[in-house]
Amino acid sequence: MITPSLPENEKQRQRAVERYVLLDSLPESSYDEITALASLITDAPISLITLLHSDRNFFKSHYGLPFNQSPRNISFCGHAIISDHPITIIEDARKDDRFHDNPLVLEQGAVFYAGVPLVDPQGYRLGTLCIFDTKPKTLDHKQIATLKVLANQVVRLFEERVANMKLEALKEELVLRNENLRKFANVISHDLKSPLANITSLIDLLEDDFKELASPQSLEYLQYLKSSSNSLRDYIDGLLIFYSNSELAESNKVSMKFEDYMEHIKNLCHINREKVTFNYSKNVGDIVVNKSALSQILMNLITNSIKYNDKEVTVIDVACTSNENDYIFEVKDNGPGIPADKKDVVFNLFSVIGEDKYKNKGTGIGLATVKKLVENLGGNIRISLPESGGCIFTFNLKRSDN
Repeated sequence: MITPSLPENEKQRQRAVERYVLLDSLPESSYDEITALASLITDAPISLITLLHSDRNFFKSHYGLPFNQSPRNISFCGHAIISDHPITIIEDARKDDRFHDNPLVLEQGAVFYAGVPLVDPQGYRLGTLCIFDTKPKTLDHKQIATLKVLANQVVRLFEERVANMKLEALKEELVLRNENLRKFANVISHDLKSPLANITSLIDLLEDDFKELASPQSLEYLQYLKSSSNSLRDYIDGLLIFYSNSELAESNKVSMKFEDYMEHIKNLCHINREKVTFNYSKNVGDIVVNKSALSQILMNLITNSIKYNDKEVTVIDVACTSNENDYIFEVKDNGPGIPADKKDVVFNLFSVIGEDKYKNKGTGIGLATVKKLVENLGGNIRISLPESGGCIFTFNLKRSDN
């Protein structure tokens, strides 16, 4: 028996094997199907996907054998990976000086062997796709070509595994970053809200104490301070909503009558205090949705329609229809609409496209929260700009039985 020599790049080759994190891994059907097919097309009772490590030959898939590894120093595959040939074929190992007294030949009856090296994109030979038989045989051109194709497929599976591991690591990193952002937003918001409330209270006290003595210009400065404080409060509240309430669970659904619910939304948005004509679909019946999430979505869209409207009377129409899979909601207004070139950015966090009718600049958080809520509930939201003017937000939410 001749022990297979080590490749000159053995250390780098072993690191290439370890890169796939496959050593000692459990069986997987995608690999077992390949060895089963290799056995079938060559009429060989044994087929293996092997990975050669420091002192062993690990079988990622072992068709026709009850064990999943063997010593490297007696492996046929050790010879195959140092060969210059694209496939190593031993028609009768009993007549080959390298194998005639090999324990695999004497004890396991391994007579025929054919192995195709598994070569990674960097050129390292990781192991083989190989077959064994207990009697001498040959392979025809089609069988050899098929083994080569199957070996390439094994390497593709290896590469897909690495890609999936990278995606999983990236996903975990993104989850951690998002959690850290949420915690940061909560901590910062909590630490800012208390002093901000004190500032607002002090401004009110100053205004009450000095409104008879202060000049109009000084009172105007106080109003500026109050307006800035209110804007900062809205910004903080928006961050809290975006990083916490926008993660409301999709399973928290309740059944409610749509008409009664819209009256509830009408009161929440204080529509009766504004010059607003508010219309909504009738005879919709009961809907089963996440009430808290839908409320935040509709309140945001409706209050935006009011704040950014340039007409003497704001008209808002809320429609609700459904199909087999979704509820479809539509919020339409008669305002100035959104510039066509801004349609794709209004849902981005901190994206602000102008002032409202009270000359206040938005936080750029509201519509980002709306989009996040809709997508967390399995839906999508889009904007359309009718030629007649105004703006239409359309979004869908999955029905409870889907």
